[in-house]
Amino acid sequence: MSAFVFTGLVTLVAVAAGFVGSLTGLGGGVIIVPLLILCFGVDIRYAAGASLLSVIATSSGAAAAYVKEGYSNIRIAMFLEIATTTGALVGASLAARLNASWIAMVFGFVLVGSAWLTVRGHGSQRIAPTGDQRPSPSRLRLDSSYPSAHGPRPYHVQRVPWGFSVMFLAGGLSGLLGIGSGALKVIGMDGVMRVPFKVSTTTSNFMIGVTAAASAGVYVSRGYLDPRLALPVVLGVLPGALVGATVLPRIRAWKLRKAFSVVVLLLSVEMFYKGIRGGL
Repeated sequence: MSAFVFTGLVTLVAVAAGFVGSLTGLGGGVIIVPLLILCFGVDIRYAAGASLLSVIATSSGAAAAYVKEGYSNIRIAMFLEIATTTGALVGASLAARLNASWIAMVFGFVLVGSAWLTVRGHGSQRIAPTGDQRPSPSRLRLDSSYPSAHGPRPYHVQRVPWGFSVMFLAGGLSGLLGIGSGALKVIGMDGVMRVPFKVSTTTSNFMIGVTAAASAGVYVSRGYLDPRLALPVVLGVLPGALVGATVLPRIRAWKLRKAFSVVVLLLSVEMFYKGIRGGL
């Protein structure tokens, strides 16, 4: 396969990954990494490095808009980034040391979890209670409010240590596999820390780019970032994600989620098979 054909095909696959990732809310990394490995025979570490750059690109534009609208909680994001970036550095360092087959099997587990989250939905759309709840430690000052139809709605952040632990795990998976781990970040904030769903998703989007940047630095230093692969991935995922965000309000998301979960489960089976057989 010529370099020109390879670049064109990778770009098209990246557009599709960004598009579907945007529609399902899981991001393109969950799709682009296994496709690069299974369809193009790319080493899992180089696929992860290219994916991390696309995560940084897609996170940056949306994050700025959410901050401007007042949904993202920057204080929560900066505090939890201590955990995610630390985890990302650990995960990226492990990626250089672990056998590719082990990484592939971990990715298979993550794909199964992604399929389950896609069908289940990423959050309960729960509105955090505004009554007399136990607030987070005053020194952290994580409590805030977000815009609603009835004006600013306050919320209290709870179980901060548990949320911090989940964020470390999310960062570790991001660094190890080259994904944004946005779904796990949302679970940590929405399900564990009781942050409202809209705040959780927008704050997670803000955090993803920073986490990926920390991981990408390790991949660059170890030589696992190939511009010939990373460039078409970034150029494909970014417009695909933008188109997906535009199309999302006009389609029936439930049918798409079911179809996506089937595809992801098939990819997970193939990743497990490759990992067990050592075909990476």
